[in-house]
Amino acid sequence: MYRIISGKWKAKKIAAPKNFDVRPTTDFAKEALFSILENTYDMQSISVLDLFAGIGSISFEFASRGCQDITSVEMNPKHTSFLNSTASELGFSLQVSVQRGDTFDWLKKFRNKKSYEIVFSDAPFEMEEKKYHELISLVLNNKYLKPNGILVVEHQSRMKFDHPNLTDTRKYGNVSFSFFEPNKEENIEITDNQE
Repeated sequence: MYRIISGKWKAKKIAAPKNFDVRPTTDFAKEALFSILENTYDMQSISVLDLFAGIGSISFEFASRGCQDITSVEMNPKHTSFLNSTASELGFSLQVSVQRGDTFDWLKKFRNKKSYEIVFSDAPFEMEEKKYHELISLVLNNKYLKPNGILVVEHQSRMKFDHPNLTDTRKYGNVSFSFFEPNKEENIEITDNQE
């Protein structure tokens, strides 16, 4: 079970069926994360990509805060069906687009199709470190981030990233969020075009 912390459905509890193997982000960590994001972005005018969306703890937090364009990628069919039915129940169906698929395959398939202000990833904690690096590369090297965008990776605090695009890591108990900026070359290229 998890709770939507803020926005239209503030304090709404979402209970998943008991047999679901999920680990929603804790309220404490989620509150801290959204406080950081809301200082930078206007929730109502951004697009968000939620990878390993699980049962929607992060997707619905964005939706509750007024975000109109959320893509949730999740492989488990039970979870995607729960995501769809919960989105419908909360009136978020037009805001949240649920895509069933393996996150890595999805990122390879849709590369260069659309960019987002925020890409959030909450991969299974047992995922190997090299897979985390592959994920970061797929997002950063395929223009999934807008020039002002940010990739947020949730991971176990004992894992440390050494990456040129890493701008910050915030630790909340055994959970940390690492923040990655877009590749610089793209920014230069985009800036040149605007002149």
